[in-house]
Amino acid sequence: MDQYPTIDYRLLVDNMTTAILLIDSQLNIFYLNSSCEALFDISLLRASGQPVMNLLHAPNDDFNTYEALLNTLKTGQSYTRREATINVNFKDMHVDYSVSQLNTGKPYHPLLMIELNPIDRMLKISKEENLIQQHQVARQLIRGVAHEIKNPLGGIRGATQLLARSLNDPQYAEFTDIIISEVDRLRNLADTMLGSRQLPSYELVNVHEPLERVRALVANQTKKKVKITRDYDLSLPEVKADRDQLIQVMLNVSVNAIQAMTENKNFFVDNQPELILRTRIQRLVTINGTLHRSTLRIDIEDNGLGIPEDIIESVFYPLVTARASGTGLGLSIAQNIMHQHNGMIDCQSVPGKTIFSLYLPWETNHVT
Repeated sequence: MDQYPTIDYRLLVDNMTTAILLIDSQLNIFYLNSSCEALFDISLLRASGQPVMNLLHAPNDDFNTYEALLNTLKTGQSYTRREATINVNFKDMHVDYSVSQLNTGKPYHPLLMIELNPIDRMLKISKEENLIQQHQVARQLIRGVAHEIKNPLGGIRGATQLLARSLNDPQYAEFTDIIISEVDRLRNLADTMLGSRQLPSYELVNVHEPLERVRALVANQTKKKVKITRDYDLSLPEVKADRDQLIQVMLNVSVNAIQAMTENKNFFVDNQPELILRTRIQRLVTINGTLHRSTLRIDIEDNGLGIPEDIIESVFYPLVTARASGTGLGLSIAQNIMHQHNGMIDCQSVPGKTIFSLYLPWETNHVT
């Protein structure tokens, strides 16, 4: 019988996907594996000897991590935390982690082992699936309402025209014209709520072509009152898409950004309103439960007031808007078009920086 090869257990630990962190009795870092180096973006050489609290920094967490670690050192009692928030490079990260005492054979020099699993991606997937389901339900509801609105509008318009001809009196013509005009406005709104029934006409598209078309339209609309900055990665591959529908999506998002900036002029005291159009490759993006190796990312960024916190989670729902004169349909229609392209739109917003990111898969194969 062949002898098993001698195993270098450090090599084994270094090839684990779970981030492993060892700390000494002074709560200083003793060792971390390759996954842990990647998680915290720090090398073992640089991290060794540093206080572990430098890595487990969580400014907004009420849990006393330091005391919990000391307690495990003293009693040997392990503990686990779910969905804990730690701060890595000034960004919050969500992790599940377990802490246990490691017996080194030296009673006065125990080590603590911390096993960390980042869960941001899983939380994001769950959130996206929930939002997609809610968006689809909302779209169906809106389409149903739009149909119910359109049905009687034709009758109202026809009856008003008959009434106008029957009266044949100029003093009433103004009122019948108002009724017909408002009925037409409602019908146009209902058509917008129903959305386009035309399926995308796919062809190979360089995303910079529709983006440049939108840039020209926006530049003409704003008459140089808004600075438009291009930050393109011209090496991006072509993608199968409907060029006209991409223009509609980009235009809807860009016009929303322009309107948000121009309607809040008091926000711009020391700087000029600016719209940034950016293109990049984004690796490993999950869209509707499918993990794509590579996608095209198109950012439309503005430096306006931002989206109110109370609607940021529902900004793609129909009829949700922060603008008094808005219909709340533009972003909903844009998201629906992106779903037809197996893509999506994501949004991040803080005062002074709002980014709508359009993701388009361009590789036919995906990670399963």
